Amino acid sequence: MDMQKVTSEYRMTKWMQIIKERQAGSQTIDEFCKERDLSRHSYFYWQRKLRKAACTELARMQDPVNYPPEGWIQLNQPGNEKEVLNVEINGCCINVYEGTNAELLKNVCRILRTL
Repeated sequence: MDMQKVTSEYRMTKWMQIIKERQAGSQTIDEFCKERDLSRHSYFYWQRKLRKAACTELARMQDPVNYPPEGWIQLNQPGNEKEVLNVEINGCCINVYEGTNAELLKNVCRILRTL
């Protein structure tokens, strides 16, 4: 298991709880942070990070075809290349173009067979 990912998810969960707690109360952000010995900067940093993650997830849910699944990356953006083949399986989309590296395609197919 990827320890960085686990650590990141733990921190996100921890800060989500902190921010929800502050929003449920009547204290100002400054009062809340001072009482819990949190820096104001950290509070706003994590609030911004959580909002960005929520927006990304919302966009992914609304348009799953244009977002790669978690842990995948999109290697290139389609441009003026002529599309030869479009494969879509369970919301995962692979576009193969005239200039697609054959070795890369072979490796992707090999990995897909193991899933």
